[in-house]
Amino acid sequence: MSKTFRPCHLLAGLASLSATALCANSTLFQGGTIITFDEASQIPVALHGSSLLVTGDSIARIFDSSDNVTIPTGTEIVNVEGKIVSPGFIDTHRHSWQTAYKTLGSNTTLAEYFSRYGEFTQAGTVFGPDDIYYGTLAGLYEPLDAGVTTILEHAHGTFSNETSKAYLNAVMDSGVRMAFCYAFHELGNGFSFEEQLANFANLMKNDRLNSQELVQIGIAYDAFIQDNNNTQAIVDLVNNNNVSALTMHFLGGPWGNTNSPSKLDQLGLMNGTTPIVFSHASYVTTDDAELLRKYDQYISTTPESEMHYGHGHHYNSLIQDQSALGVDTHFTFSTDIIGQARMWLQSTRLRFFYQSLDNWNVPRNSPMSANQAFTLATRSGALAMRRPDLGVLATGNKADVVVFDGDSPNMLGWSDPVAAIILHSHVGDIRHVMVGGEWRKRDGQLVTKQNRTEVQNKFLESAKRIQKIWLETPLPDLQGEFSGLSHVDYVDAYTVDAVRGNGTGY
Repeated sequence: MSKTFRPCHLLAGLASLSATALCANSTLFQGGTIITFDEASQIPVALHGSSLLVTGDSIARIFDSSDNVTIPTGTEIVNVEGKIVSPGFIDTHRHSWQTAYKTLGSNTTLAEYFSRYGEFTQAGTVFGPDDIYYGTLAGLYEPLDAGVTTILEHAHGTFSNETSKAYLNAVMDSGVRMAFCYAFHELGNGFSFEEQLANFANLMKNDRLNSQELVQIGIAYDAFIQDNNNTQAIVDLVNNNNVSALTMHFLGGPWGNTNSPSKLDQLGLMNGTTPIVFSHASYVTTDDAELLRKYDQYISTTPESEMHYGHGHHYNSLIQDQSALGVDTHFTFSTDIIGQARMWLQSTRLRFFYQSLDNWNVPRNSPMSANQAFTLATRSGALAMRRPDLGVLATGNKADVVVFDGDSPNMLGWSDPVAAIILHSHVGDIRHVMVGGEWRKRDGQLVTKQNRTEVQNKFLESAKRIQKIWLETPLPDLQGEFSGLSHVDYVDAYTVDAVRGNGTGY
């Protein structure tokens, strides 16, 4: 493999970058299989025996490793022969502050979540700034370890001025790329809506926030159905500020909670410049789907969450052209986007297979490809946030890069790198993660700005205190009518056991 190394003053002809830019910190991922994206066919494309040059926070060039290409002096060379180089994965719905609840909700339903773990519970009086800070920081190490480089955060741990500041600081300390969507809500803990507006304005002027580019402020709001002064204030905020995203929970059907595209269109928000992400969209309608396509807005499907809690997502597979993937409440299940993509791929396949099988026919083709699942986990998330510079490895895009070990026992023998990632990989296969040209994982180990042992100890101290409170708090008695806007009744779901007996398996 031939390589020519020349001093920086001879580099002005490389790509469109200046010699000064090229002499900044540079990393060369040399000799691997690089997954790019073909705009004409709209599918991922594998470039075997190729190299990727990162300079500063961006991708300077992708080229065949046999080419005689000038490399900046001082470039760090990372040998990725036999490995797969992928764009970073994108999570478009998450609540990172909830880490302290981990394993408490292993069998919980969404109805129980509303009254036990969400923002409107005692959380607002129990979680202090340190709890939010260390819970968020510990919670964000997990997706970075799993190659998630960008997150759209529905940040509803905004219980006070102090917790909001701690929350944002933890995000910036983590090193993840994020649209931090500040949640406005009527909490009942004394932190009024007007105080939240003032808090949001102060955060927008935060010197540290404005001195970096990885974290940008957005807005989260779940009460668009209420035509009141608060809703109008949110509409004005979106229209008058350059926010990175607007997000809300949208369920529909028996859940109510119709923060739908139709409602936001009535408010004049769908056709604005702000990207809008509707989380879950469990009962999205054909009218909603038409509006999503018309205005190029997206839903975030969170497959594991919607199965675990019982949201449902029966219709989401019909609007995948305006969909991305999310994790939601990482304290109850896995937090890697590859896992979500795999679950969504196989559950969607099964749904459409049944259309043939239920009529006693045999399907001859697969309804959904691994390429489509990979696209949902990468490029679609970037498009949902209107960040075409993310989610695809291409010259000029941000250097959010994930490297998989293609020689691990579970990946050995791959020929299709996309299928290898979507169907065979696990978090342990991820050797390197880079966000904006900076290491977040190197040689299988997280690279953190903070002392991880100290963060871990502080988090465990916080989690132990918080978990004790919740373990001693009785479970909610879900009887009668569901307290949402839909006026439907609670019922018992059919239960199954893995062992013989009556009710022994729970």
